[in-house]
Amino acid sequence: MIQIVDYTELSEDWFTGRDFTGTDETVREIVETVKKDGDSALRMYGKKFDSVAPDSFLIRADDLKAAAEKMQKENPELYDALCCSKELALKFARRQKDSFDDFEMELEPGLFTGQKTIPVEKAGVYVPAGRFPLISTVVMTVSPAKAAGVKEIILCTPPRIHPDDAAKNSAEKADCSSAAAKKPYADEGIMAAAYICGVDKCFACGGAQAVAAMAYGTETIPAVDVIVGPGNKFVAAAKKAVYGKVGIDMIAGPTEVFIIADETADVQWLAADMLAQAEHDTEAQSVLALTDKKRADRVADEIEKQLAALKTAQTARASIEKHGRIIIVPSLEKAAELANKKAPEHLELAMTGGDERTKIAALVRNYGSLFIGHYSAEVLGDYAAGLNHTLPTSGAARYTGGLSVRAFLKTVTTLRAEKGSSGVQKSASAAVRLGEAEGLFAHAQAARLRLEAEKK
Repeated sequence: MIQIVDYTELSEDWFTGRDFTGTDETVREIVETVKKDGDSALRMYGKKFDSVAPDSFLIRADDLKAAAEKMQKENPELYDALCCSKELALKFARRQKDSFDDFEMELEPGLFTGQKTIPVEKAGVYVPAGRFPLISTVVMTVSPAKAAGVKEIILCTPPRIHPDDAAKNSAEKADCSSAAAKKPYADEGIMAAAYICGVDKCFACGGAQAVAAMAYGTETIPAVDVIVGPGNKFVAAAKKAVYGKVGIDMIAGPTEVFIIADETADVQWLAADMLAQAEHDTEAQSVLALTDKKRADRVADEIEKQLAALKTAQTARASIEKHGRIIIVPSLEKAAELANKKAPEHLELAMTGGDERTKIAALVRNYGSLFIGHYSAEVLGDYAAGLNHTLPTSGAARYTGGLSVRAFLKTVTTLRAEKGSSGVQKSASAAVRLGEAEGLFAHAQAARLRLEAEKK
């Protein structure tokens, strides 16, 4: 059963970010081996870590298209949901892109400075497909890259057995082992989403080795400029290891939600929202803060009731019992204070609109994404509300936000100085003095030559 605690019982350790990597040495070896041996290393690690290891990695475009057509025919509601999610995500990301204005301004007469936003040329996205093939992650990673104007988007995801190989194995009564998988294939939902979202190339390659391949390139998988997307602790550690060679979005850990609820919040909805996070992972963390102990007891009972009918109850229960908390606070202001200290990935204000909710919304500042009001369920942000579900965890929301179009854009600056202007005189004179003060005399000389040219 979930723990119910008074806010005074929370330890300082509870507020600190959780580190779930602990795999650095193993991952370093994988990265270095892929860097050195390329595709042969990918095959070796595929046989070792994945259920299948195809002979090659690039999934044919025809197979992606066929997966999308199959989904449209056999599960049209899912197909339409994916298209809806993509359109909303693109609309939001394009608006983000529009907010980054290019400009040039005259700081001093004849001294013009400017800013440009330029998309990276190649982006790599990683989509997990372990217990849960995250088809929505395709939307969340590819859409902002598309909106940014990235020229080439590649996707890596763990392999599956190709239907042709499966049919052959069945006919020959062979085991569906890695040795029996010849053609590259992936989860069909992920493949369909990749086609719908416009991925340029899709590779059946998973784990830390996929991250290494996208960072350094192999004979088959091209090197990219930025790698984004969630994954297990090995994927997270690999992104950490290759950062600097490529850009990354963040080092994401297990998911988390913090709910601040007033007396109008529906007990069933609160329990459902907490379980929605808990079912992700045994290390996921679901937290609820409210002022009423009796209400807390009702939520705890409702969690047990819903767990009894939940297909993912084993994972969700482990998460709830290990990391779940219902916190009793003297006021919702205190709840906002705790939330700021915790800096959760998702923060829900399960409150009725009015002055109190407006006040609490103004007080909270550390979160990956904020969900305001009873109907703004976190799961909407996960799937189809335009927002991105790749968000900072383990306290990282103190200093960064989630994946956005910004991850695929470089903000660069320009300088244009006109001969004979007072702006050049002023800037160059300052540069001479600062260069000499730092002992960088070539710096000073480069500026001095401009000043002398102005006198001629």
